[in-house]
Amino acid sequence: MTTGPTPTPGQTVGPFFHYALPFPGDRDLVAPGSTGAVRLHGTVRDGGGAPVPDALVEIWQADSQGRVPGKSGSFRRDGHTFTGFGRASTDRAGDYTFTTVLPGRVDGGLPFFSVVVFARGLLDRLFTRAYLPLDGAAPDRLLTSLGSRAELLVVRPGDDGLRFDITLQGHDETPFLAYPRHSCSH
Repeated sequence: MTTGPTPTPGQTVGPFFHYALPFPGDRDLVAPGSTGAVRLHGTVRDGGGAPVPDALVEIWQADSQGRVPGKSGSFRRDGHTFTGFGRASTDRAGDYTFTTVLPGRVDGGLPFFSVVVFARGLLDRLFTRAYLPLDGAAPDRLLTSLGSRAELLVVRPGDDGLRFDITLQGHDETPFLAYPRHSCSH
């Protein structure tokens, strides 16, 4: 009697992201203090509401004119080329921050940041969106599908830039998106 290979348990992603993947300037898509610069920040929390001190958050975005950058060099910041990509590790309080510009509308859609989260205990990265406040605009299909939940909207807490908190699971879980080609199950 022959038997096939025995399945092995999946391996989680992390908790090495916060110290192994950062690079110089990773969180500054534009230079702090430059014209049009805004601060995007928030806290990553687990299902029990505790901060996740060893997560990594990435953003991908269009420029202020709604153009998706096609330039290489995301990992080598030169101080003036906007690549639309940033990476920030969380601190002990689970906080992350980026210096960037407000994304413009792409193809007439609502402006948003694409957000990717890597954290301990996850079998794969998580994808979500952080939409700019609607300011009278009609929600798109994704926002409409969430009903009264507004977890994908960033808030403007006074002069402190834009805030987008991420909850990994539980009652207040941030809505995450599924992309079949990025699935970890085969």
